[in-house]
Amino acid sequence: MAPAKFSDISKACKDILNEDYNTNKVTLKCKKDAGPIAVTIDTSRAKESGALSSKIGGKFSYAGLSFDKVQHEADGSPTLETSIVPQPGMKLSFKGGKAADVGCDYKAGNICATSKFDVKDMSKIATSLSYGLSGGVILGGDTSYDVKGKSVSGYNAGASYAGGPLTVAVTTSNKMSEATLSTLYKATPELTVATITNHSSTKHITLAGVGGLYKAPFGDVKAKVDGQGVISACLIKDVVPKVKVVASGSIAGTDVSTFKYGLGFTI
Repeated sequence: MAPAKFSDISKACKDILNEDYNTNKVTLKCKKDAGPIAVTIDTSRAKESGALSSKIGGKFSYAGLSFDKVQHEADGSPTLETSIVPQPGMKLSFKGGKAADVGCDYKAGNICATSKFDVKDMSKIATSLSYGLSGGVILGGDTSYDVKGKSVSGYNAGASYAGGPLTVAVTTSNKMSEATLSTLYKATPELTVATITNHSSTKHITLAGVGGLYKAPFGDVKAKVDGQGVISACLIKDVVPKVKVVASGSIAGTDVSTFKYGLGFTI
């Protein structure tokens, strides 16, 4: 089985520490099938100004071509994402909005390769490769090329290991001058803990976040502490079928004046 994309080898840990902590705003996302089109209307209310902003989008397939996102943003700008699978294991895609990229993802055996070309400015080519070894080990790397400057603009590498309840991933950034260590441990079927730390020659260790996910009888609870001492938590609950509520909050240490909260509904 082909491994995950190189950019996703630490995704499970990042999802626990980064997803669903939507403080300081209230959102409502409505999903509805309109014939062959899945329509989504996403509205958010800024707590400071009370202003509402909405974006509307849809997804559908026609003649083998998937329109993965056809969306108008709150400022009126359009977004278009399409994909097609010309043969098993290969997906060609286009993503257009403020930027425009043509991509290709290929999976076969133990290999997962990606490539992306900026067709708006004709300025950048990016590629990545991950290779799955026996024993739950994945090795990979990515590189980018500046077409206008005719030089390599970035390159990084990484590896991950998944065995039993433990998952560990190490990835580099800024031309391998910095490293990120992500760990995830499934202590029990209900409790998963995760940590992310950053490392470089100037700062040997910086805590990006430590926290966990607890699958309680009343819903999923996430909590974390970041390197600045900000404590965040959220509750994710399906109140009725096809209706999900996410309530979140954060506070800097014990300073109650910094408390922020957010509320999200998905229908």
